[in-house]
Amino acid sequence: QVQLVESGGGLLQAGGSLTLSCSVSGRSFSGYQMGWFRQAPGEERSFVAGISPSATSTDYSDSVKGRCTISRDNNKNTVSLQLTSLAPADTAIYYCAAARFGPVTRNPQEYDYWGQGTRVTVSS
Repeated sequence: QVQLVESGGGLLQAGGSLTLSCSVSGRSFSGYQMGWFRQAPGEERSFVAGISPSATSTDYSDSVKGRCTISRDNNKNTVSLQLTSLAPADTAIYYCAAARFGPVTRNPQEYDYWGQGTRVTVSS
């Protein structure tokens, strides 16, 4: 059973930054495509960032490009998301996800495992 556990959310100020971490159980982490998604109140879950198994390829949504960095540590089975210049529009529940196959993808249906999410609230 693969389990993903996110951490690092909370109440933050606009203009600040955050770092989210996701710890993944299991032996196959280094083979997973990893992604971060977020779901704001009343909205559908949307792609934030993704990273390939060897970290050679990354992808970012337009809403975070330039102020977001996704990284992973295959020795520690963790993937992180750094987001700067926070705005109230970044308020959402952030989810970590793992895909067993395929290239980095923005499609949530292609991810096999999901964490429970961590809430991020950005106040103005």
